[in-house]
Amino acid sequence: MSFSKEKSSILLPQKEKALFTFFTALITASALFLPYMFLSKGYFVFFGDFNVQQIPFYKLCHKAVREGNIYWSFNTDLGANFIGSYAFYLLGSPFFWITLLFPNSFVPYLMGPLLILKFALCALTAYLYIRRFTKYAYSASLGGLLYAFSGFSVYNIFFNHFHEAIIVFPLLLLGLEMLMTENKKGVFAIAVALSAAVNYFFFFGMAVFTLIYFFVRVLSGAVKLTLTRFLNVVFEAVIGFLMSSLIVLPAIAAVLGNGRLSDFLLGWSAITYGKESIYLNIIQCFFFPPDLPARPVFFPEANVKWSSLAGWLPIFSMAGVFAFFKARKNSWLKRTVGICIFMALVPILNSSFSALNTAYYARWFFMPILLMCLMTVQMGEDADAPFGYGVGWTLGITLAFSLVIGLFPQKTDGKITLGLFTKPQDITYLSRFIYACVTALIGILVLCVLLKIRQNGIGRFLKSAIACVCIMAVIYGNVFIATGRSHSYDIKNVVIDRLIEGKVTLPKDDGYRIDVYGGVDNTAMYLGYPSINAFHSVVPASVMEFYDYIGVERSVASRPDTEYPALRTLLSVKYLLNDTTLDKFIDGDGEPKMAGFKYLKTDGGYYVYENQNYVGYGFSYDHYMSYAYADSFPQRNRSYLMLKAMLLDDSQIKKYSDIMTDITEAEFTGFTDEDLKQDAETLSKTQAQSFKIDNRGFTATVIRDKKSLVFFSVPYDEGFTATVDGVPAEIERVNKGFMAVLVDAGTSVIRFNYRTPMLDTGIYVSLISIIIFLIYFIICGIYLGRNNTETVYPEGEQLLEKWKREDIAEETKRIREERYEPSLLDKLEEPLIVTPPNENNGGFKINTDIFDK
Repeated sequence: MSFSKEKSSILLPQKEKALFTFFTALITASALFLPYMFLSKGYFVFFGDFNVQQIPFYKLCHKAVREGNIYWSFNTDLGANFIGSYAFYLLGSPFFWITLLFPNSFVPYLMGPLLILKFALCALTAYLYIRRFTKYAYSASLGGLLYAFSGFSVYNIFFNHFHEAIIVFPLLLLGLEMLMTENKKGVFAIAVALSAAVNYFFFFGMAVFTLIYFFVRVLSGAVKLTLTRFLNVVFEAVIGFLMSSLIVLPAIAAVLGNGRLSDFLLGWSAITYGKESIYLNIIQCFFFPPDLPARPVFFPEANVKWSSLAGWLPIFSMAGVFAFFKARKNSWLKRTVGICIFMALVPILNSSFSALNTAYYARWFFMPILLMCLMTVQMGEDADAPFGYGVGWTLGITLAFSLVIGLFPQKTDGKITLGLFTKPQDITYLSRFIYACVTALIGILVLCVLLKIRQNGIGRFLKSAIACVCIMAVIYGNVFIATGRSHSYDIKNVVIDRLIEGKVTLPKDDGYRIDVYGGVDNTAMYLGYPSINAFHSVVPASVMEFYDYIGVERSVASRPDTEYPALRTLLSVKYLLNDTTLDKFIDGDGEPKMAGFKYLKTDGGYYVYENQNYVGYGFSYDHYMSYAYADSFPQRNRSYLMLKAMLLDDSQIKKYSDIMTDITEAEFTGFTDEDLKQDAETLSKTQAQSFKIDNRGFTATVIRDKKSLVFFSVPYDEGFTATVDGVPAEIERVNKGFMAVLVDAGTSVIRFNYRTPMLDTGIYVSLISIIIFLIYFIICGIYLGRNNTETVYPEGEQLLEKWKREDIAEETKRIREERYEPSLLDKLEEPLIVTPPNENNGGFKINTDIFDK
């Protein structure tokens, strides 16, 4: 049963449209993805992050989980905490766990079908939330489809794992509503747990938004809470979060040292954006179909690529929102969205939805977008809504952006040209701009036609609007995907043949890494080899510190260039792959671009080079150096220095100065290619006799003629413990981020075990929290079964609620049995409206005339 708080009317039960909404979205999404799957041998391939992160991450994690290798991932950058690194991307996603039912080779085929399912579920969950506030089931269906196929949702096909958050967010608000207004226990706690588990980063923003939503609802008088009910909300929020500890605590422990989270906005940068165009970009994104994440057209100089700045609602744009703002001046919806608008325009407030990240992100916009969808459909079902006002403002703003950006003059190469593009000569940018403007304007035109239809009946309007939104979603979604694919590497020859289906045969040995030159990010991950190349945002802090120290930029990717051949030796790189169709690893003289590399073979579409200066894991040094000494050299030389001496801090120097000599006391060699070769030969004589990786860590066997520190280029992490010949050994953090252990002379077996930090604590907290929640749920169920609990609404609606609860069932039965065939109710385009008793009518008033239509 649905209840409108805007008018004192009750709607008799309608046939709900949840399944209709789900399958309509499923068919619409299929029309987006299936054509491209047919074009790409059954795979859905897009561009950018989708190709180089989403697909290989799914493959790597699928294989790891099925093999039980869930602690340390040697194939993620230089090595990484598996749970900590992939909790953000997919480990909490139910969609990932579905893939475990299939073999690893089938995983890339599942990316498209899973996206189709995600879009359908986005529409369904939004329907369930919006339905609480609409008179008509079709209204909620329209709102769910607007949410699922909004510009934000289509934009984030690029990222894929963002859709989990888009799906669960309506359930979070739905659970809160059920608890606040109906005292229905448990749903909110489960929604909180699910929201936190699927993506802890997005949950941070959801928590901020939900707090705003809660207090605006209460302070606006839309909901009145007793103290007991308030405490229930707090309890379920806390217990729900604690139930997700299994995945959230290890994830938080893993990212605490990430440099991207260590800085905060301060000063003017916290108050205003540095570029005025960002403000215009924020406004524009709600009136036009989304730009490509990496190829923005409207405001490229804003430098907000990949920020998820998108929000357009197909057909309706912002017309319904403008109409709502005019019609419902004191509504809690208006206040909530108004607060969101203000926060989006203030950097420090905007960052509060992104864990206070200093980078600009609009990845929380799906939250106010859900409320905008609700505003839009509420105006759609209100015959008195000022939609003309909304259409007028929407048209005016859309035309303003189109005409100013498209026609405003500027001087280029001494000539006056029309348009504000940074690349006016690039016809592809101009064509995409024209497409976006035309699409937005056609949407407004279609909306005008729909509003004419509305004059002949709400039911026809809603059904027509649903059809138009789906058609527009298919059109603009296909353009978005096709345009994105045009910016991809060659889909068949590179992405499919060399990556998804690629195979390079290298010796099966755990003792080396590979390098990839001029190729696609995460090529090695696709092919199943550990590598020094990685495009991954969540890696150990020690990796970030190491690269920063030697002068290699490491923000979201590890891509050391050819100026660091010594780095490859230090990190045990044995082979280098060079895609035969991309940048060549040969200089103008026909020589490899890094010293020591020699062409070996061509295999799987790659030129394979072997590093003649390769040194395996587990080698030892004769010399050490202090930070003061290493700091005196340019950053680019420090990787060379680490082949000559082990970098130790002052306390370590005191401990180990008896087994190594200070480099200042040795004959110093330089940084030439010949020096690199000699250093590599010296270190290779001490490398481990064997090095084996397993699901718990790694084992190395070494032979030393004296007591030595054995170095492993495995990132230092608190989760590692070590033994030497079965005896616990202290792990030293050396060379600015790696590990070493002390061994005696002779043969030693070194064992490193890894256990994810905070995993055990997370398991215990989750189990205890789940038990507490079940006890709470059972006790509340028993209590509420024996004690009627008043639903809490504002005072003016108490009589209406009482009447609905006590008398509607009897009145519905009378209408069905005494006057009308039950089947008629399901065929009505408009639901049966019953006005409750009041001082004017003295009894029920039913719009029975609609049966005669």
